[in-house]
Formats: sequence, structure tokens, C-alpha cells
Amino acid sequence: MISDPRFNRLRLLLGDDVLSRVMAKRVIVFGIGGVGSWCAESLVRSGISDITLVDADRVCVTNINRQLLATTSAVDGVKVDVMKRRLLDINPRARVTALERRYDESTANEFNLNDYDYVIDAIDSLSDKALLILNACNSTAKLFASMGAALKTDTSRISTAEFWKVQGCPLAASLRRRFKKNKTLPSRKFQCVYSDEVFSNRGVTIDNDGAMTYGKVAINGTLCHTTAIFGLKLAELVINDVLKAK
Repeated sequence: MISDPRFNRLRLLLGDDVLSRVMAKRVIVFGIGGVGSWCAESLVRSGISDITLVDADRVCVTNINRQLLATTSAVDGVKVDVMKRRLLDINPRARVTALERRYDESTANEFNLNDYDYVIDAIDSLSDKALLILNACNSTAKLFASMGAALKTDTSRISTAEFWKVQGCPLAASLRRRFKKNKTLPSRKFQCVYSDEVFSNRGVTIDNDGAMTYGKVAINGTLCHTTAIFGLKLAELVINDVLKAK
């Protein structure tokens, strides 16, 4: 696969040795929405050829403003299936596994995170996200997590930091409070993508716009360029981790 002309520019930049290592990695992405969809596509375009997509949702018309897979013709389609077709159109030789399910207490034991080199957390639900973080940190996989990408407009404030050093992000603060309250802390450090910007919704509050929320406490406004950069930064963490490995 390394000689596939699709990856000529990757070979030129990274060299055959690094690209071979990238192609050998296994990645699982939890949450194929405004962040996870862009992360998954960037990973496959960057040479990842074994990727698992996990999401229980279907494409909703309100996803169109920010989610890579969301188009008018895709509305009502299973997100992971729509994304799988797109990724295979990019690299037909990739191994793409689509799992239409939610990661929570009832399903967590169905996932052997030790089977993967990288776990990507792009989950919205606080409880599900906390559970994945704890379990991923107890696995042999390396975890990279997205903090809150909604209510952001300034991409210059998107950055990366170790979880306990993330500042100005309400979601990270909520996770830390939850871990401390439950007296169950992640067993190791992990890198996050976050922004310290706190922008407020300026429009009319929407109680239910047809999207499945899976335990989210509120629906907040989002922009494509901010959620996309969150996803692309997650992909960057994966590729750079392979690049710097001895």
C-alpha cells in the first residue's frame, strides 16, 4: 500500500519508514460528529489504514453546518456507515469498521481497547466521556481527547495540553470535578485539544432541534471551522506521535 500514488506526498514528507509505521497503526474513534468526522478523515488521508468508527447516531439536518459527513442526501443515514463509505472512497484498501453503538456502561465491555494503538475521544456526553477516559487510560492504547468544541469562534485559541493543565474549558473542568467527586482519577496523563474561549449563544434557545443528544445537558451553537480544527488537531497528535517515536 505504501507505493499507492494516493500517498506520494506523504512519502515525500515523512519517508517510507515513518509512513509504513503510520499505516500499521490501529485507531478507534469514538464520536463521529463535528470533531470526530474531521479527525477520522484526516487520519485516513494521512495513511492510517485500520480505523474503527463508533457512534450510535444518524445524520440530522442540523449536523450539516459542521459535520464532514453531513449532507442533504445523507440525512437519516447511520453516521458510521456514511463515514465508512466516504473513507473507503478515499482509500479503498483501508480496513474501516463501523460500529453503530453508544459507548456507555452497558457497552464498554464490548470494546477491547488494548487492540488499538490510539483511542480518540470525541464524545459529547459527560458520563460516557468520563468512562471512556478512565478505561482508555487503563489500556495499552494512547488516548487523545477533545474537550468542548461548541461555543467557539476564534481558532487561534485552539491548543493542546495535558488534561490536568487544560485551562478555561468548562468541559474539562466538569470532568475533573466528576473524577475527584467519584474518587476515580485517570491512571495516567493524556493530551487534549481544547480552547479557552467561552462564547455565549446569541440566538433563541432550542430545546429540541431533532438531533439525538445522548445525555448532553444543553444544545450549543457551533461553527464548522472550529469543530473541524479540533478534529484535525486530534489527527495531528496521532501522526506526530508516530513521527517522533523511535
